[in-house]
Parts: sequence; C-alpha cells; structure tokens
Amino acid sequence: MTRRVLPYRVPAEHVVTAEPWRLVVEDGEVALPEALPDWDYHMDLHVRRTVHVDLKRARQESGLRMDAALMLSAVWTATGSNLSGPAQHLRLAEGGTTTIKFDFRLLGADLGGLLLLDTALLLAEHRSDARPSAPRRAGSVLWSDREAVRLQGDAPQFPMAVIDFARTSFPDNAAWHLQISGGLESATMGSLLLLVNEQNTVTTTAFQNAAKPRPVDRIVLSAVYADAARIMVEHALNHEEFAEDAGFPDESLGATLLSLFDQLFPGQSITDIRLRQRQSPALFASDLQAAVKIFEVS
Repeated sequence: MTRRVLPYRVPAEHVVTAEPWRLVVEDGEVALPEALPDWDYHMDLHVRRTVHVDLKRARQESGLRMDAALMLSAVWTATGSNLSGPAQHLRLAEGGTTTIKFDFRLLGADLGGLLLLDTALLLAEHRSDARPSAPRRAGSVLWSDREAVRLQGDAPQFPMAVIDFARTSFPDNAAWHLQISGGLESATMGSLLLLVNEQNTVTTTAFQNAAKPRPVDRIVLSAVYADAARIMVEHALNHEEFAEDAGFPDESLGATLLSLFDQLFPGQSITDIRLRQRQSPALFASDLQAAVKIFEVS
C-alpha cells in the first residue's frame, strides 16, 4: 500500500479501525457498492459508518500531548457536479478508545459521476507547544481513507428542477424541457437541466414515484427519457467537432454525449448518423425511437 510521507509524525494505520460504509435503504442497510447503476439525480443517498479510534495511541505515536484535541471528519466530493463539502465533523477530546458513528444524507441534486467519501483523523486546533516532529497546524491529517462509488449508470443522467412554466418563456401546457447550455468541453452537470412543469401533475407524479413507478409512471418516464435522448443526440450532431476521435475531458458534456451515442448506435459511425439525420430526418427519428426502446416498460 502506498502511503504519503508527511513532514510530521503520524500514528500507525491500525490505531484507527474503520468499518465499511453502509447504504441505508428502505428495508435496512446494505454494504455500499462500488456502483449504483439505478441512481439518478432525484435520489438522495443516506450512508453510515462506524469508526473506532485509539486516541491515546494516536496522540502518543504522533508526538502530541494527551490534551491535544483531535477531530474525525467525513467529506464528500462528486466529480459529476464538481461539488464537495463536509458531511460530518466530530471533535474528540477524551482519551482511550472511542467509537464514532457517521450518519448523514447527501442530496442527489448535488451529486453525479464518481462520489468520493473521505474519512480523516485530524488535529483539531493549532498547537504552539508541539514538538518539532509533531503536527502543529489545525487540520493536520493523522490518518485518512477514501471510498469511491460510481453513481452514473447506463442511462443519461442530468439534474432536474420542477418549476411553474407559466412564470417562464416556455409554453404553459408543455410538460418538460431539457435545457442544454455551454460547449462540449463544459461540465455535464452545469450544462444539462431537465425542467418539469409543476402544473403537469402526470409528469411530476411520475418523477416522484421514480423509485417505485406505477405502469403509467413508467410510460411517462420512458417518453421523457426518449425525448431527452433525442435532444441530446441532435445537439451533439449539430457540432462538427463531435467525432469519435474527439478528446473531451472526463465528466464533460462532450464525453457524456459520446457515451450516449455509443449506447444508442453501437458499431455505427457519427458521420453516418449525422448524414442520415440531415438527409432523412423522419427515418432518423424512427431510428432513435427504436434505439431508446421507448415504452418498453417491462
């Protein structure tokens, strides 16, 4: 195992015993998997973890005084949204071995791509009386680990907002609108936004029931995703730089559109599909309808 070399003493790895992260689901808890292929942006994640810390040894082996305050911290980062933040911080001033339980919920609208969960044992405050070899700055890391979870599955994922279309420039009776902004190099999370008209109760109810959809909800969601896929593919084909050999950054709009294209048109070239779209738009529309398997709700 590769270990960072820090400019101060740190305790041995086994001073901290961290149990695996757990995902809280409707029926209880399960081990947090490496990937959640069914996740989408309206699905929050509730996670838990238990960590045991031998505080006496942590201080001794770091060269700290026994009254040094430590902190156990959990921080999340989402590569798809380029957002991060503190999930939970717990100050540890006592001695001996202590057990810490992390328990927090992450908003789906803030996530996307790869979710990183970092746990760290830190020096809680500056120590002016520290030995030369001991950590002295607040936030000095004594121990850390990282868990990664892939959130995006095979379906195109995008953030969503429910608004009243009557207050916008969109037609009052439209059910949804997929908004695409920025260039192909832009981050996907900042470029795509699915707007759902709150006045259209059939559509809003379908998204509310997405975790356990009724047959009618499945049909509505299928229509929305098919329409979103059409808009995304057409948007991609309208950019001449959209090509198989384009080197778009990870988690960018271009990379997302390339991935979607490969899923919908495996083994077919972008040039051929672009030509079909321009020469026979009706046939292209039918091809795309078949590719997204619209209304296959089984």
